Amino acid sequence: MSMKRQGPLQTLQRAADELKKQVDRLLQEIQQPDATFPAKKVEYFHRTTDLQKSTEKCLKDLQNLQKADEPAPIGNYDQRKEDEEKRLLKMLKQLQAVSEYLNVDKVSQNDGNNGALSSSQAEEEEDEESEDSEDEDDKEDNKGSVEKSQSSELYMTVCDFKAEQAEDLDFKKGEILTILNKQPDGWWVAENSAGKKGLVPKTYLQIYAKPGKVEEEEEEENDVEEDNSDDEEIESEEESAVEAENKEKAAEFNEKSVKEREETSKWTAVRKAVTEVSATDVLTSMGAIPAGFRPSTLAQLLEGGLQFRPSYYLQPEFSNSQLTFKDLLWDAEKGSLRARPTRVSLNFTLWSCKMIPLPGTSIQVLSRHVRLCVFDGTKVLSNIHTVRATYLSKNPKTWTFSPRVTGILPSILDGECFVRSNSQSQDIGILFELGVSYIRNATGEQGELSCGWSFLKLFDANSTLIPSKTYELNVNGGTPYEKGVDVDPSVARRANNNVLHQMITARKLPKLLIKLKTPSAQTRTQLNLLPDNLVGATCWIHLLVLYRQVLADALLRDRFSIQSADLICSPLLATFPLTVEQTDLMDALRSVWSEKELSLKRSEKRDNELLKSEFAVLYLNSIYPLLHSRSLPTAKWADDDVEATRWKVIAEFLRLNKEKRGSLFYLLSPDSTQEAFDISEITYDFLSMGREASAIA
Repeated sequence: MSMKRQGPLQTLQRAADELKKQVDRLLQEIQQPDATFPAKKVEYFHRTTDLQKSTEKCLKDLQNLQKADEPAPIGNYDQRKEDEEKRLLKMLKQLQAVSEYLNVDKVSQNDGNNGALSSSQAEEEEDEESEDSEDEDDKEDNKGSVEKSQSSELYMTVCDFKAEQAEDLDFKKGEILTILNKQPDGWWVAENSAGKKGLVPKTYLQIYAKPGKVEEEEEEENDVEEDNSDDEEIESEEESAVEAENKEKAAEFNEKSVKEREETSKWTAVRKAVTEVSATDVLTSMGAIPAGFRPSTLAQLLEGGLQFRPSYYLQPEFSNSQLTFKDLLWDAEKGSLRARPTRVSLNFTLWSCKMIPLPGTSIQVLSRHVRLCVFDGTKVLSNIHTVRATYLSKNPKTWTFSPRVTGILPSILDGECFVRSNSQSQDIGILFELGVSYIRNATGEQGELSCGWSFLKLFDANSTLIPSKTYELNVNGGTPYEKGVDVDPSVARRANNNVLHQMITARKLPKLLIKLKTPSAQTRTQLNLLPDNLVGATCWIHLLVLYRQVLADALLRDRFSIQSADLICSPLLATFPLTVEQTDLMDALRSVWSEKELSLKRSEKRDNELLKSEFAVLYLNSIYPLLHSRSLPTAKWADDDVEATRWKVIAEFLRLNKEKRGSLFYLLSPDSTQEAFDISEITYDFLSMGREASAIA
C-alpha cells in the first residue's frame, strides 16, 4: 500500500514543529543558566541567529503557499495556514528578543577578547622592539579601533524626517544619531542626543565624519590662508554634491511603493510584542513579579478583535453552502427554535485560588481575575469569559469568587458558569488563566499579567466525560504553550523521599479549585437553545435564550422569503450584542426582568410568545436608551472610578424608569443627552453579523 503524499502545508508544519522544539530548548537553556552560562553566550547568540534565519525562511515559504498547490483538498486550509503564520511570528518575536539581549553581551565579550589579544601581542613586542615603537603602534591601533567604532555606530542625518508611526523618531538635517540596532527591513533603532529612541530609515543616514580629521583640517586652515580659501571652495563643492546626493536619496525613499511599506509594517507587530516581553523581563529583573508571570495570552486575544467575544458567538453561524444556518434551526412541530444538544454541556463553579504569589510593591494591582475558554491544547474554540476575584487583606494569596452581597450579585463576580462545545477533539477542555491588571507606580504604565494557568481536560482516554466533582488543579507558570514552568521557582517541585517534606511543599504550590456539575433538566433544556460553542455566566442563560428565540423568529419564521437578505428592523437584535459586552448593563437587564417575572401569572410564564414580547418591550424601555446616552461613560476595564460612575447612572435611570413607568420621560428630559442617531441602531443585517462556518473538530 502506497503512503499518502504529504502536501506543502503539512511539510511546512513539520518543519515549524522542529523549529519550535529547537527554540524551546534554547529558551530553556537561557532561562536556567548554570556556572558555564557566560562561556556559552556566544554559542547561544549564533544558535539564535541561525534559528532566526530558518524561521524567516519558513515563514516566507508559508506565505507563498497557495491552496491550489496541495495534491488533495484540505479542510479549513486558510485557518491552518493562518495559525502556522501566527506561531512562526511568535517564535520570531522570542528569537529577536533573545538576540537583542545576547548581542550586547557578545559585543562586550568580543571587546574583552580583543583587549586580551592586544595585550598579549604587546608583551611579545616588548621582547623584540623598543618602548617608543610600542607606544606609537599602540596609538595607531587605538586610533583605528576608535574610528571603526564611531563609523559603525554614529551616523549623520542627510535631510529632515517626520515620524509616520508612533515608534518612529523625528530628526532634522545634520543631527548625529547613535544606531543601536540595524533591522533587516531597513528601519534602524536609533538614539538622538536627547536620549530619545525610535525607528529611522537608513536611506536618510550617512556615516558620521571623524572628529579627529575635522580638527586637523581646521588647524591646517588656521596656518595657511591660501589653503583656507582652497578648502572653502572644496567644501562648497562637496556641500553642493552632498546636497544633490541627499535630494536623490530622499526622492528614492519617497518613491517607495506602498507594497514595500506594507511588508515593512509586518514587523511592527513583532516589534510591539518584543517590547511587551521586554517590559515583563524588566519587571521580573526588578523583582516586581515572580519569574513564572507572563503577559496575559487571553487578554491579548480579547484586544485583537471580536472573534473571542460572546457577542460574536451569539450570532447565527452559516452552513458550508452559505444558504442556511448551521446552529439556528426551526422546529416546525413546536413552532419555535429547535434544541441542539452538544458533546459538552456542563455547569461549573469557581471556588477559590490558593497560594497565588504576590507582585512586588513597585506595581499596584487594579484587578484580580480568571479568564476562561474552551481549549484543545493548540487553539481557543470559544469566547473568552472573565470572572473577577475577591480577597481579604489578611490573606492576599487566596482568591475567592461569588461573594455574598445584598441584591443581585454582579455577574462579573459570579463564579457560576456554563460551557457548551461541539468539538470532537480528544484533548478538549477548559483553560483557566489567572491574571492581574496593574499599574506601575513609577511610570504610570498599565498592563495585564498572567499569574499562571490551569487546564481541565473534559474527556479521559476512553472518550468518556469526566465525572462531576470538585477538582484541585495545579497552576502552571508561563503561557499555555509552555510546559514545565513554575509560577514561583523558589517553591520548586522536587522529588523527596520525606513524606512530610512532600506534604509541606505541596501546600505551598498554587492551586485552583473548581466544581464540575451536571446541569438540571431545566437548565439543560435552556442550554440546548444556545450556540454550539459558548462560555458564560449561568445567570445569563435565560436572557441569552430569549434573545436567540427572538432572533430565530426574525430569521426563520417572519422573513418574507428564505432568499431574502433585506435589513430587519429590530432595535433588540441590532443592539443586544453591545449589551452582552457590558456586564453592568446585563445586570441591570437581569434586575428589571426578574421584577417583571414576579408580576406574571403562572400561565403567562408558560406562554413563550408572551415572554418574548414582554422581553422585547422591557429591553427597549430599560437598556436601549442607556446604550447611546452621553451620561453613561464608556466602559473601561479595571477602572474603579468609571465603574462606580456607570453604576450610579444606571441605578438612577432605573429608578426614574420605574417611577415614570417607562423611558420616554428620560429620553425627552433636557438633563439627558443622547448620541446622534444612526440607522444601525435599529437595523439588523444578518449577512454582516453572521459567522462563517467553522471547522471545529
